Amino acid sequence: MQIIRDLDEFQPESPVVLTQGTFDGVHLGHQKIITQLVTRAQQIDGKSVLLTFYPHPRLVLYPEDNELKLITSIEEKAKLLKSFGLDYLIILPFTKDLSRITPFGFIRDILVKKLHISTIIIGYDHRFGKNREGSIIEIEKYAQEFNYEVEQIPEQDINDCIVSSSQVRNALLSGDLELANEFMGRPFSISGIVVTGQQKGTELGFPTANLGKLDPFKLIPKKGVYAVKVIIANESHFGMLNIGTRPTFKLNELAIETHIFDFSDKIYGQEIEILFVKRWRDERKFENQEQLVQQLNTDNTEIKAFFKL
Repeated sequence: MQIIRDLDEFQPESPVVLTQGTFDGVHLGHQKIITQLVTRAQQIDGKSVLLTFYPHPRLVLYPEDNELKLITSIEEKAKLLKSFGLDYLIILPFTKDLSRITPFGFIRDILVKKLHISTIIIGYDHRFGKNREGSIIEIEKYAQEFNYEVEQIPEQDINDCIVSSSQVRNALLSGDLELANEFMGRPFSISGIVVTGQQKGTELGFPTANLGKLDPFKLIPKKGVYAVKVIIANESHFGMLNIGTRPTFKLNELAIETHIFDFSDKIYGQEIEILFVKRWRDERKFENQEQLVQQLNTDNTEIKAFFKL
C-alpha cells in the first residue's frame, strides 16, 4: 500500500475505485466497505484508493472541543488499512479552507481532477463538503457529467452491521472492552515508546514497561487492569496492564504500565504495540503495599491461567 499526502503525487495508470471518510477505528462497518472496494478494484483491474483526512475534521472545525478522542492514530489507521490489501491510502490534510469547498467543488476539483475516479463506493448516509451538505444525491447527480460510476452501500447492508466509531469509543470509555473488540473484529490497541518510569513496579517485584507521551487525541480506555498481548520487535508476549494514577502511592499522573510475563529485556526507547484482550478489574486503592502485592500476585496467576501460560 502506498501512502500519498500530496494529491499532485497521485498519478494512477489504472482505473481508480475510491471510497472516502475518516474511518476511525477501522471497525466492522468500515471493513465491509473496504472489502467491497478492494474486490471491485480487482474485478476491473483497477486500483483501490481510500481517501481519509488528517487531522480529524472535528478537531479543526471545533478546536475548543477537546472531548473527541480517536480510537486509532493516523499511524495505527494506516497499519490496519494496509492489512486489507489497499493499493493507496491518501491522507488529505484537513483545513478550514477545505471545509469551505462545496460538494460540487469537492467532486469536480478533488475526486475528478486530482484523483481521476472511475468508481466511487459510498454509504447511503455519507456526508461531505461545506457544512456537510454533500451526500449520495450529489455524488449520483454529477456521475454522468464527470463519467464515473457510483456504487452505493445500501442502508440494509449497513444496518446488518450496526456499529459506529462513537459506539466503539463509548464502549472503551465505559469499560466494556469485550463489546468494543466485537465491534472492531480485533483487540483495541495502543502503540508507544517505552520510557523510564518511577520503578514502583520493580520495587514490588513486577517490573513494568511504561509508555511515554501518546498522541493527545488518542483514546485511553477506562482505568483498570487488563489482560494484554504485547508486540515487541514482531514477537508476541503476554502480560497484565494497568491504566491509572496508582492511588496506593498517592500519585496523580495517569500512567499506562505493562508487566510482561517472563520477560526481562531492556526495551527503553523501543516502540511496542499493546493489544487489549480482556478487562480484568477496576483500579483500586490498597491500604498498604503488602495488600497491593498480594493482589498483583493474584492478577498474575489468574491472567496467566487465562492465557494458558
